[in-house]
Amino acid sequence: MKFEDKKIIFMGTPDFAVESLKTIHIKGYNIVGVITAPDKPAGRGKKISKSAVKIYAENNNLNILQPTNLKSPEFLETLRNLQADLQIVVAFRMLPELVWAMPPLGTINLHASLLPDYRGAAPINYAVINGESKTGITTFFIEKEIDTGKIIKQKEIEIKENKTAGELHDELMTEGAVLMLETINEIFSNNTKPIAQLDILKGRKAKLAPKIFKDDCKINWNTDISQIHNFIRGLSPYPAAWTEIVDNNNSILTMKILKAEKLIGNNNNEPLKLLSDNKTYIKISINGGFINIKELQLQGKKKMDIKSFLNGFDISNFKLL
Repeated sequence: MKFEDKKIIFMGTPDFAVESLKTIHIKGYNIVGVITAPDKPAGRGKKISKSAVKIYAENNNLNILQPTNLKSPEFLETLRNLQADLQIVVAFRMLPELVWAMPPLGTINLHASLLPDYRGAAPINYAVINGESKTGITTFFIEKEIDTGKIIKQKEIEIKENKTAGELHDELMTEGAVLMLETINEIFSNNTKPIAQLDILKGRKAKLAPKIFKDDCKINWNTDISQIHNFIRGLSPYPAAWTEIVDNNNSILTMKILKAEKLIGNNNNEPLKLLSDNKTYIKISINGGFINIKELQLQGKKKMDIKSFLNGFDISNFKLL
């Protein structure tokens, strides 16, 4: 049997998954089913929204399944009837064993970190927040515990000092699609040599990357300047690091900081001050220097670069809360 004749089921939802699906599809592999999240209302108008994976699958006439319950007898029967040799998961939800154990060649996952480190929902964010100089992409076989299965392939990616989580996301998305293709070829050739994650850890604990909530994104201006800088770029563009500013009338506004640079230097021992010429810059003095804000979003407003923002907003009436 040729590689192209083997049956693949692909599972994924966001843009990150589309790149892998697209790469596999363009190479001519036999994708017998694409499983993605159900359509749901989104935005102020509650207009029904389709996942990025569904949009690609529709545009390319692929068989789409959108189960609400991955354990339902109807869905499981449909899955069995597709008789997939291999299942591929990229940015999808946790699968029950009934699903991931079904295909004879197993179910593989693409994860945006160098496993076993940064298991969890936000590996890209935490690698940047923690100031890592490198991360990567991993393919592995799914097992019972999330992100703990045997590793098939990995590729290392450098994290430069000013790279944001969003920029890293796009790089890992592209490199991940290539790695996924290489992984499929190895599996179909019966040429894999998977490695247990415990053998890599050798007794140490893995770094974790749990889901990030809004309260986790508030900036602590009393920490080290590099920590603050890493925190901002690690949450950019989403969910975004935020702080609060207050005016002379005690009106409080939430301000998301989407891009910033750190300026090491002397702040005359006046930390936690909002500094601006009301035309070209907004800086916050902190221990060790300044955070120079390049792009922000005030509550209820669109994101803006600093010059555009200051063109219509007088920041001199505000201070950090």
